[in-house]
This record gives sequence, structure tokens and C-alpha cells, in this order.
Amino acid sequence: MHVKPTILITGATGQVGNEFRFLSFTFREAAFVFVSREALDITNRKKVFNFFNTHSIQYVVNCAAYTAVDKAETEKKLAYSINARGAKNIAEAAQKNGAFLIHISTDYVYHSTKNLPFIETDAASPKGVYAKTKLQGDIAVLKFCTNALVLRTSWVYGSFGHNFVKTMIRLGSERSEISVVFDQIGTPTYARDIARTILQMIKKIENKEVSLEAARGIFHFSNEGVTSWFDFAHAIFKIKNLNCKVKAIRSEAFPTPAKRPPFSVLDKSKIKNVYGIKISHWENSLNEYLQSF
Repeated sequence: MHVKPTILITGATGQVGNEFRFLSFTFREAAFVFVSREALDITNRKKVFNFFNTHSIQYVVNCAAYTAVDKAETEKKLAYSINARGAKNIAEAAQKNGAFLIHISTDYVYHSTKNLPFIETDAASPKGVYAKTKLQGDIAVLKFCTNALVLRTSWVYGSFGHNFVKTMIRLGSERSEISVVFDQIGTPTYARDIARTILQMIKKIENKEVSLEAARGIFHFSNEGVTSWFDFAHAIFKIKNLNCKVKAIRSEAFPTPAKRPPFSVLDKSKIKNVYGIKISHWENSLNEYLQSF
């Protein structure tokens, strides 16, 4: 009799973590353990190891992260402790207990003027504290856990927490005009699509449809398509039928403590080829999200 694997979801109260909780009710192939920061402080190595020692965990999805991009510039120690040291602690505990680790990362590790979609072997060039600490976490995960997968994604929004889509809906309801940058290009990604994809990947690993050797390493995932923040905002207003004008501005007109990547489109050929993943276009996923919002 096949025993269902147990999947540990860290950062369970965040955007992606909460989507796993939502999907867990219909994903019968595994049992789930959800932990928030209060339940498991990943920056505390002893607590992480104790947790793994008292739970039988076959897969870990590390959704825990410090994601306040601008605040990270002044909260460097906190960002490092969660994004780098926390990731290392999870990786070492997963390695010791024979668990497969999936670590969620970011397009921010690529910050260059390259105007072609990034592939997994492209050099990382993070600019801000958030991006640098996330890259340190990626490196630690791959160094300290043999069976580990780093999943880099972009422009995440979802049903839970704060995000660009919710902000646009609020502002679009309150104002007649807003300004949004048009010179930052990327792909919006629905958090539920990230969770769905990871569960598909785990299922394929568990069923041995994908070998452990092929399953690990760096992979990219975002929704399909390319857009700007300006066009993304315009699409949100159109779907929600909000009568708010969107004014296009350059990034220098909207300065932030941390610089954003000017171009962060991710090439997803590898995840499609290895895992056979089918990916929804960002406009279709946005429609799905807003219909249930």
C-alpha cells in the first residue's frame, strides 16, 4: 500500500502559502503540514531541526521569505536572516531528513539590460538587499540540499495579502486617474498557478515520471506572456470595469529605495520540457483571479 507523502509548507500565511492551503482540500495525493513564522521560525536553526526530527516530512515547499523590497534596504539583517540564513537552515534540515526541497525565489536576482527572456543558466546580478539576500538563499539551498529545486518566479499576486492587483483595484475605485510606470517589463504570475504547478511537480516526482536528477536545480515559472506595469493596470481596470485613467510614467518619476529590474521576463522552456507543465497566459489567470476576487 502506497503511503501518501507529507508536504511541509513554510510561510503558510503568505500569498503562495495560503494558496497551498486552499488547494490542499482537493489535492488527495499528499498530506500537508502548514507552518507560519510563529509556528516555525526558520531563522532559528535548532527549532528547524527539532521540527524535522518530530515530523515525517517528504517534501518541503519553502514559501517563507522577507518580501518588503524597499524596507529591506533599511532592514538588512532581518532580510538576510529570513531569505539567506533561514533558507540554509531549511536546506540542511531537509538534507538530514531526506526530504525534497522546493524553494521559491524571484526574478529580482536577474537585473540587467538584457532584453531577452532569462534562462536558468544566466548570470545573476542582484542590485538591492532583497534581491541579494534571495540569491544567497538560492545558493545555500542548492549547496546544502542534494535534492533541491529553486523556483524563480515574477510579479506575484493572489487572493491573500497585499499585492499590485489589490492596490490597483483600491486606487481605481477611489481616483479618476493614477500614474503607473511603463518601462519595467515582465510577467504577472497568479500565486495559485505557482501552487498548482508545484503540486503537479511533486506528483510527477512521487510517481517517478521525473527522475530526481532531472527534477532538481533551478527552474523558472511565471504565467505566459509579457507586459508592463502600465498595461497590467490597464487590464485590471478593463476587467473590473473601473473608470480610472492610467497615465504612463518612467521609473525615474516614481523613485523607490530599491531599484526594480527593468526587464525580468523568464524563459520557461526548462520546466515545460522536464515536467511537462502547461502554463496559462497572464491575462487568462488574471481573469480567473478577478472573477473570484
